[in-house]
Amino acid sequence: MTTSSPGGPDRRAGDRGDLLDPLCPTRQLLDRIGTKWTSMAVKVLAEEAPGELRFAELRRRVPGISQKMLSLTLQSLVRDGLVARRVEPTVPPAVHYRLTELGLSLERPLSALRDWAETHMPEIDRNNRLAHRSAANGEAAQ
Repeated sequence: MTTSSPGGPDRRAGDRGDLLDPLCPTRQLLDRIGTKWTSMAVKVLAEEAPGELRFAELRRRVPGISQKMLSLTLQSLVRDGLVARRVEPTVPPAVHYRLTELGLSLERPLSALRDWAETHMPEIDRNNRLAHRSAANGEAAQ
């Protein structure tokens, strides 16, 4: 655990963050990488690695994502260095995306989280139905 303040002037590159510190930038990073769209984009790009995907193909492989949301997700991943963006100077420009080594290192933990969610979804659904029934019967949640 670091003793420097998370965003303060004494923070050095390479210092490990402290998630429980409200000022720690790790919280913002987890907000960005913890979205369903990020998880899906990383999964699709990892399946293509080390190759690239064009924007339109990536959008086809991520069901339900809007063009705007995919664009915002990719911008965030590029800014964080998880995805590399390559533009071909054609009309219209052909834009290609691929995972960087850092992005590839994120696939394993995200894959474990996706697997956990898919495995435990029936139990989570059951718990939600029970909670809904309890609330409908006037029982207060503790």
